[in-house]
Amino acid sequence: MAVLLECKNINKEYGDNLILKDINLCIDDKERIGIVGSNGAGKTTLINIICGVTESSSGKVIFHKDNLKIGYMKQSIDYKNIDENNTLSGGEKTKKALNEVLYGKNDVLIFDEPTNHLDYEGSMYLINKIKKFKGAVIIISHDRHFLDQCVTKIIEIDDKSVQEYNGNYSFYRKVKIDEYENMLHLYNEQEKTKTQINKQIEQTKNWSGKAHRESRAKAIETGNKFGGKEFNRAKAKRMDKQIKSRIKRLEKIDTDGIKKPKEESKVFFNIDNTVKKGNTALYVKEISKSYGCKVIFEKSSFYIKQGEKIGLFGKNGCGKTTLIKAILGNIDYDGEVYLSKSSKVGYLSQDVIDLDDDISIIDLFDIKNNKEMGEIRTKLDLLGFHNESVYKKVACLSLGERMKVKLLIMMKEQCDILIMDEPTNHIDLHVREQLEEILMEFEGTLILVTHDRYMMEKTCDKLLVFDNNKITRYEYGLTEYLNLKSHSMSKVNEEKNNREKKEAQQRKLLIDNRITCVLSELSQCIPESEKYKKLEEEYKKLIEERKCILNFNNN
Repeated sequence: MAVLLECKNINKEYGDNLILKDINLCIDDKERIGIVGSNGAGKTTLINIICGVTESSSGKVIFHKDNLKIGYMKQSIDYKNIDENNTLSGGEKTKKALNEVLYGKNDVLIFDEPTNHLDYEGSMYLINKIKKFKGAVIIISHDRHFLDQCVTKIIEIDDKSVQEYNGNYSFYRKVKIDEYENMLHLYNEQEKTKTQINKQIEQTKNWSGKAHRESRAKAIETGNKFGGKEFNRAKAKRMDKQIKSRIKRLEKIDTDGIKKPKEESKVFFNIDNTVKKGNTALYVKEISKSYGCKVIFEKSSFYIKQGEKIGLFGKNGCGKTTLIKAILGNIDYDGEVYLSKSSKVGYLSQDVIDLDDDISIIDLFDIKNNKEMGEIRTKLDLLGFHNESVYKKVACLSLGERMKVKLLIMMKEQCDILIMDEPTNHIDLHVREQLEEILMEFEGTLILVTHDRYMMEKTCDKLLVFDNNKITRYEYGLTEYLNLKSHSMSKVNEEKNNREKKEAQQRKLLIDNRITCVLSELSQCIPESEKYKKLEEEYKKLIEERKCILNFNNN
């Protein structure tokens, strides 16, 4: 592979804040690269420098191909240029923006969170397009399944610098965990060694002190006639030398030894709830909803038992959020919805602008005492809101920061039914993974809408599928549903193919009979006559059609 571009000693500062430090990268012509890191680490900044949107403070980007063309899809798309009449859905706008990049005859494609508004089919569409693309691809994404399918190298931005890992996202995570556990083991062994050295120093000090005392006592006893004092003094000096040597060894370990590896901050949401499993948490009968002439879903019935974890799955615009609004009583609908009155419901909407912009982060929480204040501040600190930043106004928060605050508010409510609409929007990968663990351990009822395939696969063992204006309950999770759907589609396609081949074979028999008739008529016609020319033209068309049928049957 040939090098397309490289970053040499890139540094980027915003005022006194250093974002990127001494970044050196080479990108080859067919590479598939995923860029990961916490929110604010500098992922988009690095991409903007590569694309020339932002200038670096120092260093340079070198293109190794003349007229190198880069197609760049930003996270914040200018939808006005894409949808002047404002008639497209968010997913349709995203798909249109993607196509403008995909079909631009580029050498490098760069995507910043391309799957944010894509449903399952849209995501698979993009995955297939990227796999067929001949050039280099660079992706910033929080979508782990998407990264696993598309990239073969991960570039991690952490603490202003980069580290490269060959492999997809799942392999990178395994390597990171192995690296951490290995370094922690070495660090713990080093600490054991330090403890042993300290014990040896204390023991040697005791022996040395004893040797000095014995030296003085021997000198008094013998008057130093037999050299006992010198013998014991020499022994004490040897021990003093050992002490100094061990102290130096300790000092060397402290300066040059293994540092304690940095552990990812853990966010302990502590969802406390008491669950009566088996009781019905939600019952929906013959529910229908339309907006004007547009039917969203109709005459659909299903139930959810307490303690079940249900994923809502379907295309963008199929009615997942609409159903949630109906369950919560926020919209009118036809049919019946029964929600257990004894249950406490927690709802996380995908809209992050519904927080009050004019109050501080800490004031969003109903804090009753100093103990609660300490707990909330500790959790906010783990989410990246350190020290005085908890007094920042909500208006100053990024989308990701708003979502993390909303998650914490909901978890604090200690509900036994959680309804979550795209909870992973804008949040860091490590927070997503921790949220997964929390939801897997949650013993209450979960109703989840998410584009994050891995989260739905891990947390939900049942589905409500939206298809053809119907909502259908399935007693298994997403992986099995997609496998069965794929098998079913394969069977349908096979039956269709067999039917078409049978029809083609019947058509071939008709063509063969007609060819025989045409040849017979041609033999009786005068060459160059009008009838002869018409029959000859028909014969050519029949032969061509017969050839197409044979090719179809052979495939």
